[in-house]
Amino acid sequence: MIRGNRESRATRVAGGVPVLVGLASAMALTGAAFLTVQETACGDPGTYVRHSTHVELVGGCVDGSELPVHGGSDPGTSHGGGLSYSQP
Repeated sequence: MIRGNRESRATRVAGGVPVLVGLASAMALTGAAFLTVQETACGDPGTYVRHSTHVELVGGCVDGSELPVHGGSDPGTSHGGGLSYSQP
């Protein structure tokens, strides 16, 4: 009984290479994301405050003038209200 040959062993090794490359890529991207978050110099993450017709971002490190402002109701959302952003 033949347990295996060189061709089947080579095929298994070649089949594992994409898995190892995928794992290495995932670890590199996770490390990059972690470093990006750690290097962000923001002491106040901000909070979202829900009002009856909209959600408001209060505080945070994001400049409100750089965010898109959507006024009025949006038929694509279930709550029917827009988002508004304000700086303290």
